[in-house]
Amino acid sequence: MSRKPASMYREVKQRAFTRKEYIGGVPGLKINQFEMGNRARDFPVVVSLVADESCQIRHNALEAARVAANRYMEKQCGKQNYFLKMRVYPHMVLRENKQATGAGADRISQGMSRSFGKSVGTAARVRSNQTIISISTIPANIKFIKGALRRASAKLPSPTHTLQKK
Repeated sequence: MSRKPASMYREVKQRAFTRKEYIGGVPGLKINQFEMGNRARDFPVVVSLVADESCQIRHNALEAARVAANRYMEKQCGKQNYFLKMRVYPHMVLRENKQATGAGADRISQGMSRSFGKSVGTAARVRSNQTIISISTIPANIKFIKGALRRASAKLPSPTHTLQKK
């Protein structure tokens, strides 16, 4: 079975399904770290990536956005000159009713209406105007933050904008 496109899980359709203790076999998170860079230093400038629409963001998309932003900031500013924090956590368990594919599968898998499905991953439920990623640094590196957040926003399903706080 191939992985389904993210458009299947992007919209918030059902009620929240987060109780992992009742579900067997929930795949683990792909996100390794939620805080990167220099955690000890206080930086004066904070720029955040904010979602324009409410949606669900899969854990592998969040990891791809984190890697893209962190790698760019590390190359441009150095490890000690920024602090990146992921502001959302993928709690939602995504389920899928597996369908048989191949010759003759149309007779076998007519599916069931409102079927429960098996867990295939997790996602973060994001509201409109909610912060997804925040990066702190010195004022000289603001242009690098905006470049990093632009690269990260390309990995996410929702349109986004940046918000700067001083």
